[in-house]
Amino acid sequence: MTRADLTHLYFLLDRSGSMQSIKADTEGGFAAFIDEQRKSAGECRVTLAQFDNEYDVVYSGRPLADVPPLDLQPRGSTALLDAMGRLVTAAGAELAALPEPERPGTVIVAVMTDGHENASQEWTHPAIKALVEQQTNDFAWQFLYMGADQDAVEVGLSLGVSAGASVTYGRGKTREAMAMSAGKVSKLRSMRASAPAGAPAPVMEAYTDAERKSLED
Repeated sequence: MTRADLTHLYFLLDRSGSMQSIKADTEGGFAAFIDEQRKSAGECRVTLAQFDNEYDVVYSGRPLADVPPLDLQPRGSTALLDAMGRLVTAAGAELAALPEPERPGTVIVAVMTDGHENASQEWTHPAIKALVEQQTNDFAWQFLYMGADQDAVEVGLSLGVSAGASVTYGRGKTREAMAMSAGKVSKLRSMRASAPAGAPAPVMEAYTDAERKSLED
């Protein structure tokens, strides 16, 4: 069996040029997101990847205590599909290589972007949708999509992310979006850790209409 007390959080963050106007809010929001996870019971490891038209893993498998402050350097265009494809396939291979007792019982992939896909060369929407749905259905991964100034539910669905786990936020509400999402991730971690063996894995609590309204600019 996998480790019910262990979570691996994969955070995929847009660093394209349009993120410059919300750089400080994104850095502060990410710090608050990590602080919220530190308050939760159980062990959590964090992998941070950033993308524009290139993809970089900033760090991998860091314990929460060792996660450094975010240093966002916006540049480039938005190759979201290629970044998601690389992150999910690499994470899947990494976890599959571990002995089952060492694998995290909870895997969360959080995506945050302020732009629409415009630069991917390798992956398509249907291919990413199939990949995300496979990891969700076969391995109970939880995907979370946070999109600024777009219909994040529509975009999330095109990527295989459930409507309840996709949320639109105004550019001026970046910190609030991260804080709200961090609370839902913490609650999910608690539910997964306490779920009876063999029971269906709990899913993240959906964003409510009131919460969505509060994230509008």
